[in-house]
Amino acid sequence: MGDSGGMAVARATVTELREFAAEAGFDGVDVDADLGGGWSAVYCADQPGGAAAALARRTGAPVLTVAYLDSDVGFVEGATFAGGGWKALLNRETAEDYEIPVDRFPVQAALVGARDWAAAGGLTADPEGVRAALTGSEAFAEDLAERLLGALGIAPAAPGEEGA
Repeated sequence: MGDSGGMAVARATVTELREFAAEAGFDGVDVDADLGGGWSAVYCADQPGGAAAALARRTGAPVLTVAYLDSDVGFVEGATFAGGGWKALLNRETAEDYEIPVDRFPVQAALVGARDWAAAGGLTADPEGVRAALTGSEAFAEDLAERLLGALGIAPAAPGEEGA
């Protein structure tokens, strides 16, 4: 078994995102990263449902959250300040082993949401890269989350890598 917990990525400083995450009910925020271009990430032990929308309202910018199930599966939520949102599932084959109904996370809807989310953040998404992350399989869902961030136009950083 691997990590549980998750991460949040937003256009905010690391300090702001840590503060906003605490206010939104994130538990155990212990690591953060400056992703460059005004984007930051925080990593936590637990996060409440609907956290992406709460953080988007607080930051005034698009937010992406990923909640991990034993590092095997990632539940993605994207939200914008204007109220747009989307959901996706990382490691779909593994999710089926957990009997998670993957049909509740349609890839096409997630692709459209991801494109709109990236545009709202001033980013240019790579549709094929997003599709590959959403349909791919890896030993750790965190690896797919990094690929997804890259495909959305955000250079991911390993947890704790300030200024990476």
